[in-house]
Amino acid sequence: MKEVSHRESFAIIARALGAVFYFPPDSEQAAPLVTALTTTDWYRDWPLAEESLLRVADTLRATTDETLPEAWQRLFIGPWALPAPPWGSVWLDRESVLFGESTLALRQWMRDNGITFDMPQNEPEDHFGTLLMLAAWLSEKGHEDACDQLLAWHLLPWSQRFLTVLRENARHPFYVGIAELAQMTLVDWQSRLPIPVIEKTLYR
Repeated sequence: MKEVSHRESFAIIARALGAVFYFPPDSEQAAPLVTALTTTDWYRDWPLAEESLLRVADTLRATTDETLPEAWQRLFIGPWALPAPPWGSVWLDRESVLFGESTLALRQWMRDNGITFDMPQNEPEDHFGTLLMLAAWLSEKGHEDACDQLLAWHLLPWSQRFLTVLRENARHPFYVGIAELAQMTLVDWQSRLPIPVIEKTLYR
């Protein structure tokens, strides 16, 4: 079996987690990942201690009356208030608004690094899933410094709070499990970062 480098492993996992959070579970992008996470022994290849992942695997496989697309709609689209909005500025802005100051800071950072990212329907760039997929892209392109900055400055300062609230309110076992898996994975990434994570005030 070909040995996978840390950079390759990071990119694969960041892209997979990003897609599961950003795309509908029955979409072309997310459906194969949902199938893998609920029917295979994926935890054998995840770069964390296998014993710590077994509980997560059991949670992901659990069933409930609510379908996965219904849960995704409820958690990430609406029409009712989202229990854990997946955009950074909702957690970082005093008014808990979309396109807040943290979003503008992210846009400026992207401009400074020559990163263009077309979002559909004028959506904020600081969606949790989007930032993970951007981190994967930066790592794949060898832009390690930019990837580290994206994590330390624009994702990790708020993501653990978002994931904690999502776990507590998701109610569907798949999204409870995927939030816990993301939390564990981001803790591991943070422990490897060569730069410190910026401390920011959270307003939710």
